[in-house]
Amino acid sequence: MNKKFIIEILLLLILGGLTSLSLPPLNYFFINFFTLSIFFIFLFKKRNNQKNGKFFFLYGWLFGLSYFLSNLYWITISLTFDPNFKFFIPVALILIPSFLGLFYGLATFIFYKFGLKTLLSSFFLFSLLFGLVEFLRGNILTGFPWNLFIYSLSENLSFISFVSIIGTYALNLLVISFFSAPAIYILRKSKVESFISILILLIPIFFLFYGKSYKQSFLNEKIVKNPYLIRIIGSNISLNRFYSDNQAENIIDELITLSSPEPYKKTFFLWPEGIIPNTYLDELKLYENLFTENFNENHLIGLGISSRSLINENYNYFNSFSLIDNKLNLVKNYNKINLVPFGEFLPFENLLNKIGLKTITNNIGSFTKGGERKIIHLENNFKEFKFLPLICYEIIYSGKLTKEIDYDFIINISEDGWFGKSVGPKQHFSHSIFRAIETGKYVLRSANNGMTAIINPLGEIEKKIDYNKDGFIDFEKRRDFNPTIFSLYGNKIFILLILLYILLIFSFNRIKYE
Repeated sequence: MNKKFIIEILLLLILGGLTSLSLPPLNYFFINFFTLSIFFIFLFKKRNNQKNGKFFFLYGWLFGLSYFLSNLYWITISLTFDPNFKFFIPVALILIPSFLGLFYGLATFIFYKFGLKTLLSSFFLFSLLFGLVEFLRGNILTGFPWNLFIYSLSENLSFISFVSIIGTYALNLLVISFFSAPAIYILRKSKVESFISILILLIPIFFLFYGKSYKQSFLNEKIVKNPYLIRIIGSNISLNRFYSDNQAENIIDELITLSSPEPYKKTFFLWPEGIIPNTYLDELKLYENLFTENFNENHLIGLGISSRSLINENYNYFNSFSLIDNKLNLVKNYNKINLVPFGEFLPFENLLNKIGLKTITNNIGSFTKGGERKIIHLENNFKEFKFLPLICYEIIYSGKLTKEIDYDFIINISEDGWFGKSVGPKQHFSHSIFRAIETGKYVLRSANNGMTAIINPLGEIEKKIDYNKDGFIDFEKRRDFNPTIFSLYGNKIFILLILLYILLIFSFNRIKYE
């Protein structure tokens, strides 16, 4: 390798790493104006000199490798709890970012192959390709739509209110153009190019005005008192409970204390995901006295717990959200659909088991994927509410949560302790903000070792229990809000935006401008 090539490698690695600083919890989004613009300028100029498309694939892969390595390092923390996994830490640290970097490598390779000559057509192609590969990595092989560029704006609620119309992927595509627009101005050779760069940089002003109007529409809605109290529990119970002799009884007792049940107040208690260790749903009867002594017919408990079903003399295991009454009767149940690869199920399990690999979060092998995700309709004393259940990282998916729009709110339970005190739980929480805005629904989030919160349809956190704290927050009133345009049409709007970009690419590639 010559000196120039080494400098190019270092440049791409630095650009990818710096871009990570724009993500939660830092949210230094202005960095993207520099990193993405420089990245585009590099690709645009190199395309005229580089004759080998393989190098262009490498350019994108190096940028992606550094980007994901610096913002997903926390995944390896989940491997530190069990000594049997520690040997896999260096592999996972490099393997996951290397795989995700392939998507960016694909984008830069296709960018090279198109060989567009004009600046504007190349610019829109660059934005489109990266917007498309972000969608692709969010859907292929179960999908992992984590840390899209748009998440760097998760604190700018007025701006991201526009996802209520076009969705996260579509706004992500526009944001890539927004961050890269300075490159057009730097490379400009005509008044048209200057005008387009300035226009793109001014478009977000429209988003901000829309956000202000959208907020006012929400605030104009009447406040409605809930027919009963929903008490959301946030806990700080160490994950060492899975690897020690901690008794489930002690943890149930701690959760009941945190819940502070009041005998005469009609209350739905929401506990976090997988909160009771080494206990299946059908084994809760062992602790029936704890529930009957502290809860009554005015109470309903929703919790995350492992469940099992005997089929043909073999058990299928599920990561479940279960609703139980004070006598531990099962009222409703949802089995998680979007399972975490290697965490909750092992791809190619028969093969990988032979070399000693297993799932991280349980000792029974892979969880079984649940069936269709349906809205849970509560009945009897609690029949007024309908909600969408999402377990842990199911909250990260945009546009395919459910086809139904007739429900009151989203319930999300999570266990964030697998990633310690890293940025991982904070990145995870930011997805909840986007789902609330997309759907126009309140998100009620109960987490162990993470952020427990009530997020309104504007993405505002109305109440919270901070990271590594415990307690409860009460959801007592809300504003009923109409379904969003995105909840009605989903990512069909993203397809329309793709067609618009294709039109712009071909138009600016054919039209001569000065």
